Amino acid sequence: MLTRIRRGWELPESAATPESIYHERRSLVKALAAGPILLAGGGLLVGCDDPDQTASSMSPVSRAHAAETDPTAELYPVPRNETYTVERAITDEESATTYNNFYEFGSHKQIADEAQALPLRPWTVTFDGMVEKEKTVDFDTLIRQMPLEERVYRHRCVEAWAMTVPWSGFAMKALVDFAAPLGSAKYVRMETFMDPGVAPGQKASWYPWPYVEGLTIEEARNDLAFIATGLYGRPMPKQNGAPLRLAVPWKYGFKSIKSIVRFSFTDERPTTFWEDIQSREYGFWANVNPAVSHPRWSQADERLLGVDTGRVPTRIYNGYGEFVSHLYEGLQDQKLFM
Repeated sequence: MLTRIRRGWELPESAATPESIYHERRSLVKALAAGPILLAGGGLLVGCDDPDQTASSMSPVSRAHAAETDPTAELYPVPRNETYTVERAITDEESATTYNNFYEFGSHKQIADEAQALPLRPWTVTFDGMVEKEKTVDFDTLIRQMPLEERVYRHRCVEAWAMTVPWSGFAMKALVDFAAPLGSAKYVRMETFMDPGVAPGQKASWYPWPYVEGLTIEEARNDLAFIATGLYGRPMPKQNGAPLRLAVPWKYGFKSIKSIVRFSFTDERPTTFWEDIQSREYGFWANVNPAVSHPRWSQADERLLGVDTGRVPTRIYNGYGEFVSHLYEGLQDQKLFM
């Protein structure tokens, strides 16, 4: 008899959101993307989960979804890649989309309203540096050339809060292949938009704008590295990093740069945003490790958004060690975990 040994990052089915419930919701989302749905009483279901909820009583996030038509909406929902099952229930959408870090729009967590000012069209993405040919591509064109799928990932913030969400998007290695870097390129430097007229946080001169992050080529090509373009079965909300962001779940959340406009390939390790601000607290690698404390707090446990279960233990590489630990062999002299 074959006995299946559950991997460290997998969960028992009893701990996850039931598939039937989630697929019912995904079907509704797909119908909403196609156009308004008439209710029996003649009213409109305008993109909220509660049929009795009117546009005026909806949350700012739901109103933004209802009011703005995304030209990629018909692409969602996308098939789920079941390889990346996790042991925690999916975080409720309201919590994941209203408790956000996005310093371009403010240093507080409730920036969902402010982030709605970000214009998403036109949006172009530039590939430059050590590539076969530099190019700038419209996002709506780029996304249609990528193999879209959904992945449920844990997300661990350096501030010790965490969530589990269904990202839609594509493997970052597909983006690297699209960029066609030279063999001598060792790093991918990523840069977010720069528009202080839209993002008031960028007027703060003490921050090194624009936001910059980086990965090694090996990290970027790893199966787990993901470019997210959607969340909860529809296009990415602005406050979560629309129209495309990075998702590297074995690293602290500040590595997952939002609203990317540039991918530059280089043979020099980039200095990242938080590393530039305070390298003692925020390093280049930023891999999750419960045994390595932040200089100002422990990383041994974390608080889950949207649930009142107390704090739960943090795992090395956020539970994804079997995918990524080999990337750091021979780098014991590096500050890998902060």
